[in-house]
Amino acid sequence: MCGIAGFLGFPVPVAEVPPLLTRMAGTLAHRGPDDHGVWVSEQSGVGLAHRRLSIQDLSPLGAQPMYSRSSRYVIVYNGEVYNFPALRAELIARGHSFRGGSDTEVMLAAFEEWGVAGAVPRFVGMFAFAVWDQQARCLWLCRDRLGVKPLYVGHVGHNLVFGSELKAIRAIPGFDREVDRDALALFMRHDYVPGPWSIYHSVQKLPPGVLARYTPGAGGRPVETRSVYWSVEHAYANPVTVPSDPVAAVDELDRLLRESIGIRMLADVPLGVLLSGGIDSSAVTGIAQSLTTDRLKTFTIGFTEQAFDEALYARDVARHLNTDHTDLYITPRDALDVVPSLGRIYDEPFGDSSQIPTILVSQLARQRVTVALSGDGGDELFYGYSRYATAETVWRRLASLPPGLRDAAGRLIQAVPPALLDATLSKLSSRYGALGARGSPSQRLRRFGTLARKPDWFRFYRGIVSRWTEHDRLVPGGSDTGHLLADPPAWMRALPQAEYMMLADTQTYLSEDILAKVDRASMSRSLELREPLLDHRVVSFALSLPLALKQRDGQSKWIMRQVAYRYVPEALLNRPKQGFELPLGAWLRGPLRDWAESLLDIRRLASDGYLNPEPVRARWDEHLGGRLDWSGQLWNVLMFQSWLDQERREVAAGAPVGAPSGAT
Repeated sequence: MCGIAGFLGFPVPVAEVPPLLTRMAGTLAHRGPDDHGVWVSEQSGVGLAHRRLSIQDLSPLGAQPMYSRSSRYVIVYNGEVYNFPALRAELIARGHSFRGGSDTEVMLAAFEEWGVAGAVPRFVGMFAFAVWDQQARCLWLCRDRLGVKPLYVGHVGHNLVFGSELKAIRAIPGFDREVDRDALALFMRHDYVPGPWSIYHSVQKLPPGVLARYTPGAGGRPVETRSVYWSVEHAYANPVTVPSDPVAAVDELDRLLRESIGIRMLADVPLGVLLSGGIDSSAVTGIAQSLTTDRLKTFTIGFTEQAFDEALYARDVARHLNTDHTDLYITPRDALDVVPSLGRIYDEPFGDSSQIPTILVSQLARQRVTVALSGDGGDELFYGYSRYATAETVWRRLASLPPGLRDAAGRLIQAVPPALLDATLSKLSSRYGALGARGSPSQRLRRFGTLARKPDWFRFYRGIVSRWTEHDRLVPGGSDTGHLLADPPAWMRALPQAEYMMLADTQTYLSEDILAKVDRASMSRSLELREPLLDHRVVSFALSLPLALKQRDGQSKWIMRQVAYRYVPEALLNRPKQGFELPLGAWLRGPLRDWAESLLDIRRLASDGYLNPEPVRARWDEHLGGRLDWSGQLWNVLMFQSWLDQERREVAAGAPVGAPSGAT
């Protein structure tokens, strides 16, 4: 795994270009602690920078930037192309020869043979790369199909700039740090800044499955041409063949997973698995262990708070599979130690609090391995979230009521004093938990009252997956419209509700939250994390499955369960689903309270000018009172405030950039 950065058009005088590229690469040292390199073409105005985490071909023959055999192409690359041995054999048969054993060299030969646009669809893997074509005088930027690897693209003046993380772009003199208030409003709603936005006006995320071509402009910005080489929409609209017999379908998924996991176990460094004890990670671990005679190294994070602890389940699975297992129980002190670094690690506000245990389990794993497998993606692909079934059931009942009556009922619920609801509705405390509310029965039911007033299914589901909904009151000048969940395209509006939820989450929550979380967390500890469930062939198969094979006999993820049961006894896996969450509500009232109070100071919020202090302080006071749990909403505010602190520290340290717009 690596970090890349660069530009088309020099943002500094020619003599300063190599040192600038070195500084940009230096900001990504955690992504590639083993080596670094830069390449500059003064004639073309191109600069490429690379940091290397050595995984395949640890010799200097795997170093980047790397030339193709004819020197036509120069590449910097982050990720892995897992099918490179098969591509290498095919290319050798076509007359190519190779100096080393890296997948990077195979990619370059593929570009020589098929062109960049022809080669990319042949790659199986996770990747983000920049390739300069010296013959055509154009820069190619590309990101993998599901967005496992990040790539930010923006402008400094007329110059195109890019990087694996925003910190590399911020190192460029003249970079505009103005906060995009629309991106901020979207973050407060969704816990993450969704693509293509970034927190900065001047930078965007390159979308997954996109290949972009840039040519020097005539005295202005480079000219961009984009193509989509893979998309969830196309994969869904063009299903692969799925066996009609359920057992045969399980066999096929088992085969696909064994192939996907097998090619991801190829590495010249130690490899392990992050094991939570759930269906997906247990299936990945079981299959991986069956493919090797060595004892796999497995890793789990646990909590002393029993309601949040999965470590004992993971321990049982590891014992059955006879893996070399390590678990670590984290405390509020461990979390507090990580919190100050979150703004630096994530580069933009990020509100999924499971970022903390993900960082800590990555740190634990990195002590013994350089590469680890994970089970991310199974919930979105195989109908795994409990909110799916609950949302369908609740909406079906709501939709049977006249809209006026539904709205009136919602208003009535919201008008009843919380204390009265708590006294009479305690038995409903678990009924609406899957609709996204924590805390007391009254808080959950009031959440239901809000959702009952939504006029259609799409706004209802958006409400379920939203955190802060009053963007106009919370973020002055910001809008949370324009996002896929706010305005689904026509093809998604025509989907059955179950399909809509899974496909919407795959394109938003999975890509922008889950994968961003695990990439930044793992790379902050120089750990390469591989995602076998997100092999595009597995994804295409999952998108082609009928719902009856995902939800069957009252069970979610039916087909994934059947695969997992082939490796791990059913008795070890049949339990209620737990998320990878912190006991955040209690910690904010306890060991994290002083830290939170300093960031939520009303004078500070007002002075910053980004957030309206009134709704923030109201939520904070209610949370401290203990009856209502606003930890999720407050965490988003805290993550933005913490990120803003990081911005100011960079400016105070002499970073060659302007201060954030609106900051003091």
